[in-house]
Amino acid sequence: MEQGNATIAGLSTIIAGPASSARLVVVVLHGYAMDNADLAPFAHSMQLPALFAFPRAPHAAQPRGYTWWPIDSEARAAALRYGARDLFDNYPDNRESVRLQLRNLLQMIRDTYSNLPLVLAGFSQGGMLACELILHDLVRVDGLALLSASRLALNEWDLHASRMRDLPILVSHGKTDADLAYSAGEKLRNWLSLAGAKVTWVPFETGHEIPLPVWRQLRRFLTGISNGRASQA
Repeated sequence: MEQGNATIAGLSTIIAGPASSARLVVVVLHGYAMDNADLAPFAHSMQLPALFAFPRAPHAAQPRGYTWWPIDSEARAAALRYGARDLFDNYPDNRESVRLQLRNLLQMIRDTYSNLPLVLAGFSQGGMLACELILHDLVRVDGLALLSASRLALNEWDLHASRMRDLPILVSHGKTDADLAYSAGEKLRNWLSLAGAKVTWVPFETGHEIPLPVWRQLRRFLTGISNGRASQA
């Protein structure tokens, strides 16, 4: 499988997949304190006729990796001492600037592969940002995959919930997630369903991760999008 690096809209991006024979484009946003290379193996393991793009977040995180918006690591650790969180009432600063970068990245990909369906996927913080893009920036995608994420800035999201109507969305969450509470995943699922999205719900038994059951459902979901239909679990 072809793989290389490019800078798109100012973001270092790994591009992997068969560019000449792709039937689908998938943009994947990594989570907090991760690197885009952490999720790049998905492009190879999925074995789909899809072109994957993995942009790297613009801010350094502690103790490693990158973050889409700055996070106070000490405050985060203190909050986690009280248990897994639901971030529906969290309004991070600097979301607008990174949304602009990603909106431009997605538009450039759309312009280059205008004949292919586009799916936006995100893990954890990347999933929240993926929702932000759809709700605030009128980004047009053919599917959305939110892996171990949460609602965010809910008062703002509620204003634009109708933009989720009829969009195929896969939502997964672990029942023992120690970072983002399982109930946060359930409430994200419920919120999207009430907004009119076509939700595929994938609960699993372990924690803050992307286990094999999610990999299988994500592959099925992407296959359905590439074939011109939403794959429901």
